[in-house]
Amino acid sequence: MPESLIVRPAPKARHVFTIQAELLPVPVGWALLPPGDAALSRRIKHDGPTWTVKEKKGRKEFSRGIWAPADRIESLRIILECERADPAYTKKLEAGRTRRAQQEVAYSEDFTAALRDTLNFHPRYRLLADRMAALISQHATPVGSGTVARTKRIPIEQRAQAAIIAWLRHQTTAYDNMHIPREKGARREVRRGLAKESKRLLQSYRDGTRIDVEQCPLQKAIR
Repeated sequence: MPESLIVRPAPKARHVFTIQAELLPVPVGWALLPPGDAALSRRIKHDGPTWTVKEKKGRKEFSRGIWAPADRIESLRIILECERADPAYTKKLEAGRTRRAQQEVAYSEDFTAALRDTLNFHPRYRLLADRMAALISQHATPVGSGTVARTKRIPIEQRAQAAIIAWLRHQTTAYDNMHIPREKGARREVRRGLAKESKRLLQSYRDGTRIDVEQCPLQKAIR
């Protein structure tokens, strides 16, 4: 019985590459379940060995489907279709959506509060901090945004700090239009330098320093 694997697409029909770049033939009797039905995909993976196809393009990874026994795919598809035809299934789905929506609202509020606490602006700039926290939260918290706000691997305070620096990098510096050499560590070094600039800017607002509104990149970004 084949084991479950994460594999890469191969140009040869019904073949895949392993993570170690070994070319493997797809087992006889297996079919490719295209991406798109998350519920069926979860059941297929839970039910037995599968080969999950992922393709990396640049820094992003895309799902290209799941290889699994064709009869198992069809059997689970039929079971799921029957469940979905039951009104109780629809009711359960709606309850789940409502619960997740409530959780997202609560998380957005918590993250916005963490942003305000992390900004920690002088009372003179409290309204600016509120506006900035709201803008960053709107950008960073939606499901699927792919931002640091969506990770649970670090505390919310660290997520807030990272989200602020990322937002400032894109909104108050020339980062998006910079030509950065394709050298290892070059982009990281540029980001590190820009982060220092952003932290200096933030410190001015924390100290309550009087700011030239017309010249401040943060003021321009907030407008």
